[in-house]
Amino acid sequence: MAEDPKDAAPARPRGGFFAKVRRGLFMTHTEILEKLGTAVKQGLGIDESVLESLEEALLSADVGAETAGALTDAVRQRASVATRKDLPAVRAMLLEEIEAVIAKAPKPPARPAVPLFVTFLVGVNGSGKTTTTAKLAAREKAASRSVLLAAADTFRAGAIDQLQTWADRLELPVVRHREGADPSAVLFDALSAARARGVASLLVDTAGRLHTKKNLMEELSKMRRIAAREVPGAPHETLLVLDATTGLNGLEQARRFVEAAGATGVVLTKLDGSARGGIVLAIYRELQLPVLYVGVGEGVDDLVPFEAAEYARALLGDDATH
Repeated sequence: MAEDPKDAAPARPRGGFFAKVRRGLFMTHTEILEKLGTAVKQGLGIDESVLESLEEALLSADVGAETAGALTDAVRQRASVATRKDLPAVRAMLLEEIEAVIAKAPKPPARPAVPLFVTFLVGVNGSGKTTTTAKLAAREKAASRSVLLAAADTFRAGAIDQLQTWADRLELPVVRHREGADPSAVLFDALSAARARGVASLLVDTAGRLHTKKNLMEELSKMRRIAAREVPGAPHETLLVLDATTGLNGLEQARRFVEAAGATGVVLTKLDGSARGGIVLAIYRELQLPVLYVGVGEGVDDLVPFEAAEYARALLGDDATH
């Protein structure tokens, strides 16, 4: 008999990343296996009904229609040569295809050796952008780099004070204006201060905005131009902060931010509490953006580097290896 997915044990922690996201990815792979387990029967082969169940399972995990179809087609093409046409065979083939998707995506570029490295954090309200800014600042400080924060989210009530609270806790300086001030003016002052103080890393917390609001997206484009004018190559990194629990709406958000803000990578928050872990694959395949970090809590240490190989295996369960 094929393995009953409900009897599958949670994956064993193998490291910092896996331990942090274990719950969310276990929820994802359990949902996938529950759908597959009812469709696959030992010895009957991988037929169209099984493949339809596979595609449905991937869609439910928010892999996205385009990516789900491509993965299912890949398994369909390989199924005829499978030596064991059962659930483990489907999982093994699917794992290899998932790893191939991640392998084809561009790798994040090496950090350039520049006097001042400028990072923009962008995204919609509620994604965890300000908290992520602080967590990245903590990582920079731990790497023995001098850090300056820019409170350029002047629209959301309390955003400036929230970043200031984090900065006080981390003992880091902040450039801030009054609430409602021009975010580009905040950025200009922060760039000037960073250069004057010889700071190595400037982290800019931009205003959360709906990807459908043209004027707000144009403000991001303006800020990019100011940064490039003041510091060659800036912003050197633009991180899009996405909430994993928003599902495929986050994918549409990402498309707009790539266009308007030149997003170069993704920080995915709340992956530990969502059964929609498949969104990572859609980001890789459909947007060609790497996921750099995963936020898994409110603590300053709850931001871990994304590990693609661990993710691929955890998505289908700990024993889906080859």
